[in-house]
Amino acid sequence: MRRPTIGRRPLLYGAAIAAAGMLVVSGCSGPEHGAAPPQVARSGSPSRGAKLISSYGCASCHTVPGVPGADALVGPPLTKFARRSYIAGMLPNTEANLHRWLENPQAIVPGNAMPDLHVTARDAADITAYLYTLR
Repeated sequence: MRRPTIGRRPLLYGAAIAAAGMLVVSGCSGPEHGAAPPQVARSGSPSRGAKLISSYGCASCHTVPGVPGADALVGPPLTKFARRSYIAGMLPNTEANLHRWLENPQAIVPGNAMPDLHVTARDAADITAYLYTLR
């Protein structure tokens, strides 16, 4: 009995190549796998940022280490945020992109679950500074 083939290669060989390709792609998704190093904020006050996370109500949706009462599970937990490759699963995790996201997430991804909280530019810098301490 003949084995099924794709062209001249056995089907099993093709499946093995596909599986290896998926491992390579999935293995490159985070900094712990050799991608970008942790982010560092160039401006802003981390201590003020932690307080702002509470005052803007971020704790009602997110778990944020070091912020009392921030243990909600509506939005993604922000643990190790500085090591993440992406913001909202699509924006490269850079200081400028995080500022834009915090100031107006609906302008970036209309209809997403993150509300526009009217975060000011200064407050966005401080929140960014705090989130980038989470390594």
